[in-house]
Amino acid sequence: MADLGARRTRRPTRQTAPPARAAAEAAEVARTPVTADRDELLYHRLRLGILSALAASDSLTFVDLRGLLGTTDGNLSVHARKLEDAGYVTCAKSFADRRPRSEYRLAAPGRRALERHLKHMQALIEATRRSLDR
Repeated sequence: MADLGARRTRRPTRQTAPPARAAAEAAEVARTPVTADRDELLYHRLRLGILSALAASDSLTFVDLRGLLGTTDGNLSVHARKLEDAGYVTCAKSFADRRPRSEYRLAAPGRRALERHLKHMQALIEATRRSLDR
């Protein structure tokens, strides 16, 4: 039975970095050189997925995108429209066997925005790795 009157000793905790150093490392990660290029439109999972899928393909239909991204018609429609309004994708509507068909393509501004986003994310990853390697 344990002696209840005995004082408990604290185990020393392992500190990886003093708080000031940890704060400096976090600030370095936040100050990546491409922070100004951050595009809020691409920080939604579905919009980034749409641009990524279109970058890997010449064009995709609404049904193709819905299947690839595993989303609902309404969700895909709203996010595709936001990208279309920003000029990042183009949408051509037609009919095939009396059924509406929407075909999406990545526009040049969308390709540039995706490239900037990927550069930004890569810079964040590299800055974080540098801070973890210290």
